[in-house]
Amino acid sequence: MQEMICIKKLIWVLSAILIIILLGVLDYFGIIWHNDLFAMSYGVKGLDVSHHQNKINWKVVQEENDFKFVYMKATEGKDFVDHRFAENWKEAQENGFLIGAYHFFSMQSTGEEQAANFTKIVPKQANSLPPVIDIEIALYHDQEKARKGIQVLADRMEQHYGKKPILYVTYDRYDRYVKGHFEGYEIWIRDIVKPPTLDERKWLIWQYSNRGRIDGIDTYVDINVFNGDLEQFNRTFSQ
Repeated sequence: MQEMICIKKLIWVLSAILIIILLGVLDYFGIIWHNDLFAMSYGVKGLDVSHHQNKINWKVVQEENDFKFVYMKATEGKDFVDHRFAENWKEAQENGFLIGAYHFFSMQSTGEEQAANFTKIVPKQANSLPPVIDIEIALYHDQEKARKGIQVLADRMEQHYGKKPILYVTYDRYDRYVKGHFEGYEIWIRDIVKPPTLDERKWLIWQYSNRGRIDGIDTYVDINVFNGDLEQFNRTFSQ
């Protein structure tokens, strides 16, 4: 009898440990979305999409959800163009979203070449959001070379569109390539586990989930919030 009790206790302890480990893994990868609770305090939400979301029903997204803005992938490097960009740009705008485009930065080409790719594809439109430079390059690149390329790209974007680009970063890319540099540029930070914890620098947009499920999109989608209320959002992006 005593042996049976010990076995049951052991099974219970092992089960509890496995549950804790599983919850930890799910939490780490953002599959448990307690971030949704943290993000509820922010009133302005948006999406970022690419061809990975397949064809999007923007009418349904607009009617069945509560999103104000959409960023969509336009280009990558010196010659890649997202084949869904033109369609997403047109249809999201037609359905009332404030739209913007992002470029996935590459170390395989110069900032000048990447700017030429982006400006050729993305319309120059007064009511669009500022362009975004997505910085997700590997961590082993020369810092000065990377910063120079990013700066050239940012300068050309600003000259063309009249708007200073936003920098999208993860914590490790921020620490290696951005921290202490690019003063005056707004930050879009990815943290799918908890509210952002940057240094003294304030973030503008927070990507809080990479596994959103919404009507009108048949895959997971990234969900974001703006750091402020609707009045601040309108004021920020009407400049």
